[in-house]
Amino acid sequence: MPRTVWALGFVSLLMDTSSELIHALLPVFLVTTLGASMLAVGIIEGVAEAATAIVKVFSGVISDWIGKRKPLLVLGYGLAALTKPLFPLAATVSLVLTARLLDRIGKGIRGAPRDALVADVTAPSQRGAAFGLRQSLDTIGAFLGPLLAIALMFWFADDIRSVLWFAVLPAFLAVALLVIAVPEPEGMTAAKEHRFPISRAALRKLSARYCWVVVVGAVLTLARFSEAFLILRAQDVGLSLAWIPMVLVTMSAVYALPAYPAGVFSDRMSRLLLLTMGVAVLIGADLILAWLPSLSGVFLGAALWGLHMGLTQGLLSALVADAAPVELRGTAFGVFSLLCGAMMVVASGLAGYLWDGFGAPVTFLTGATFTAFALAALPLLRERHPQIP
Repeated sequence: MPRTVWALGFVSLLMDTSSELIHALLPVFLVTTLGASMLAVGIIEGVAEAATAIVKVFSGVISDWIGKRKPLLVLGYGLAALTKPLFPLAATVSLVLTARLLDRIGKGIRGAPRDALVADVTAPSQRGAAFGLRQSLDTIGAFLGPLLAIALMFWFADDIRSVLWFAVLPAFLAVALLVIAVPEPEGMTAAKEHRFPISRAALRKLSARYCWVVVVGAVLTLARFSEAFLILRAQDVGLSLAWIPMVLVTMSAVYALPAYPAGVFSDRMSRLLLLTMGVAVLIGADLILAWLPSLSGVFLGAALWGLHMGLTQGLLSALVADAAPVELRGTAFGVFSLLCGAMMVVASGLAGYLWDGFGAPVTFLTGATFTAFALAALPLLRERHPQIP
């Protein structure tokens, strides 16, 4: 596996440790400390993810246009690191929204160029494994962040603001590692024959096969609203404040385990078969979270949610990389993220509305319904494009 993939994986590990430490406590911080409603939490998460998606389009296009990936990676990770102190300083919901928005803009700036860089430095025969490895290391950080949050919540007697300060150090370490250990790939050429930032000529090169992958990813994102609602479900069934991050620990631990093996298997067997399995698992997670209002139900649902993520996220990235022209990989990942992000806005806002108006069970049952639509779309993808591995 190329050194760059490993380095990007550890950069993601450090940044996710920071981000998920905050994310594990932020919904509770908003609701209990700042008095936000469930709808407000959903809107904040949706708007934040939308910002990520919109920026990814332009960062991906820019990285193709200038023929460079690393400057955008440094900018994106650097901006995310600079936002971390804003969370413990926040005294209003609006400041949390601002911090979350800037943090996700940073994620958007780095996301598409990073995925394109992974594709640039790997051969097609190892692409699934490469995306799976990076995703696995990323998810180890998503496991360590909430685990650290639990320990610190006990240490600081549930003082959330004090705990949030500990997210600052790993974020800046991630930026330092990126600057030192990730080189710009050799042999890239700028795609300046296309009008900046997005041209019809460039978009016409994105095939129908790619468009179907985008449709499946967008519908699946509509079904999988923000993990903030897993945290709120845990609080809803009575889990104590200090232990609430354990929900994300459980989800992330299960997420990390299959991500790399799923990527390896996807290089050797049908990627759509693995994707179908992952989508079916999400339906099970939603049904359990809806019908088992207990701690065991929440943790089982979170574990299945993580298994779904481990089976699907690297595969979707590999499918995008397979279907995109080499010179437009950044653009392809950006457009994919834009449409998925738009679905995340709808999904998180709808989840917050349903939760406030009808309760948690209806929220998760609605998620299961949308997931069933995504599952139904997969055979159509195979039928129309049998060449998809």
